[in-house]
Amino acid sequence: MSQPARSHDHRRPYQQVADRIRTLIEAAAFTAGTRLPPERELAQQLGVSRPSLREALIALEIDRRIEIRGGSGVYVCEPAAASSDRSTPALGESPAELMQARAALEGAVITLAAARVTKAGLQRIEDALQAMRADVQQGRAPVQADRRFHLAIAEMSGNMVLVDLVGALFDGRHSPLSSLMSDRAESPYSWGAAVAEHEAVLRALEARDPLAAAAAMSSHLHASHGRWLAEPLPGSEAP
Repeated sequence: MSQPARSHDHRRPYQQVADRIRTLIEAAAFTAGTRLPPERELAQQLGVSRPSLREALIALEIDRRIEIRGGSGVYVCEPAAASSDRSTPALGESPAELMQARAALEGAVITLAAARVTKAGLQRIEDALQAMRADVQQGRAPVQADRRFHLAIAEMSGNMVLVDLVGALFDGRHSPLSSLMSDRAESPYSWGAAVAEHEAVLRALEARDPLAAAAAMSSHLHASHGRWLAEPLPGSEAP
């Protein structure tokens, strides 16, 4: 006898975790203004990683179900009558999954680029890096120059499909979820670190060393991911 088809939740993980937090809020009868448990405790209670929990909390903040107060903690908000029992909407791809995908793709792309280095291609990469340095020195977030840097490397691979994929994954940072996470995490210090990592990538390409280039790109993207998750949410640690 054939087994009945099982239903699967195809929503993004942060949506599923966010809905579990909604259920927790309702089950514990947390009223508006109640402070949620600290991040570490809440992650253990739900059995999820802290990065997954963080994405879920930010999704709930965007949906106005909670409020993250700097230096204080995470507080329950009064739900709108029409939305008190609805699930968390999709707010873009998971920032963690985006960075994992970028690391996998761009590690392969830069290996191709390192085998096809041209003087003109290196100059485009250097120009983007210089624009990043200038933005950081003037206190601006060098997002567009950062995008140019990664696209210039992809262009040197000679494969326009890969160029489009690199651009699409980079632009995932502009989703509501990723934008709010980056706003909380990025600073002149973090961008300065990114510039230094880009310099290492460029040096490896100039040396026409595919292994070193792939390692430098992987190190950069994993470090970028780590910077997004390095700081706990305000007031999220237990006293």
